[in-house]
Amino acid sequence: MAGLQGRVFIAAFAQVASHRTRYRPRVQNIQTTSPLSPDPTRAAAFLLLSAVLDRHRPLEDALDSLPPLDARDRAAAHRLAATALRRRGTIDAVLEPYLSRTPPFAVMHILRLGAAGLLFLETPPHAAVATAVALARTRNLPKFAGMVNAVLRRVAENGASALADLDGPRLDTPPWLWTAWGRDARAIATAHQSEAPLDLTLKPETPPPPGGIALPTGSARFPAGTRVADLEGFAEGRWWVQDAAAALPARLLGAKPGESVADLCAAPGGKTAQLAAAGAEVTAVEASAARMQRLESNLARLGLSATLVRADAREWRPDAPLDAVLLDAPCSATGTIRRHPDVPYLKGPGDLPALTQMQDQMLAAAAAMLKPGGRLVYAVCSMQPEEGPARAAAALASLPLVADPVGADELPGLAPAIGAEGWVRTHPGLWPEHGGLDGFFIARFRRS
Repeated sequence: MAGLQGRVFIAAFAQVASHRTRYRPRVQNIQTTSPLSPDPTRAAAFLLLSAVLDRHRPLEDALDSLPPLDARDRAAAHRLAATALRRRGTIDAVLEPYLSRTPPFAVMHILRLGAAGLLFLETPPHAAVATAVALARTRNLPKFAGMVNAVLRRVAENGASALADLDGPRLDTPPWLWTAWGRDARAIATAHQSEAPLDLTLKPETPPPPGGIALPTGSARFPAGTRVADLEGFAEGRWWVQDAAAALPARLLGAKPGESVADLCAAPGGKTAQLAAAGAEVTAVEASAARMQRLESNLARLGLSATLVRADAREWRPDAPLDAVLLDAPCSATGTIRRHPDVPYLKGPGDLPALTQMQDQMLAAAAAMLKPGGRLVYAVCSMQPEEGPARAAAALASLPLVADPVGADELPGLAPAIGAEGWVRTHPGLWPEHGGLDGFFIARFRRS
């Protein structure tokens, strides 16, 4: 089953309507009555899903634009919308047998949210169906309320058994990504089925908050859904949120006390914090004013300092050559899909040429900032070959750089992530025993 492919509407709507007596006994636990307005969670989740799929807005931006909402409802809405995005291919395949024509986009979003709750979030059937029907009515779609009710009744009855016959990882992954990820595609896509855990980077000599586990590379890990503000040490600035893979580039740069170091494209500041905590004299370069404010706020909470420069990394130059540069370049962000399931709907293969051109320009600028022998770490949170190995190879061929391979002893527990060239490639399918990690490519160089 390959998804809707343009066939959406209720195939058996008229049949269900005319044989309602026969159909109802099989789903007696589902209430057909519903309030005149949906609950805040479903209403907000609908706005989020529509923002991503209809207007191609990032999920986090859409979340910031929601009307005032209780924190619990806000979190639940985000989780529901994120699940509908993460498992969209599977959800559409479950819905397909009950649909024959494409309804308005809004109706399809309502069905996806209802099915996401039924199939993956253990929403009671009566709640999932009733709130979806109410949502259809209050979104000026009353003529579709009966169809929504009938389809989600069928999903409540048969959807769970249908999942066993579906290849969820493949259905939930766009073909261009599956192809690009090669032999790792299934492991990556399988890891994407679940929410990512919460990772913290700790200040030196700081114990992890209670309840976390220590990863081999030094990060502290907590279960998915952990509330950051509830963890011990947040207000005191003892740690910051940073995926275990995102903490590796600064670790591999190996900044030393007193060294002059630039962190390019620095926001939100996790890597800047790592470098500053190591004692380096850090200049954090960031082009976005809004992201720079976030970086400044994060450093203030942590009690760490850096020189903040708002500039395009391709144009900024230091007053004197630097000891080291960390470049975590803008990219397609396909390595963060576990955390940002909207990424496959915001980016496509057509975005790669402009991104790779910018990455080459930033690499050239970074190399020019270094003193002879200075170190450069290039990283992207992308799993696309064009943005990783291809960029590192191009840099070696065209810039005054030599390779500085990463050794297995530098990344405890991650030897399989280090390739023959000494470049690092992490992906969510690695470390299954620990819960995976984000996708990153990391290459280290020295200025010749």
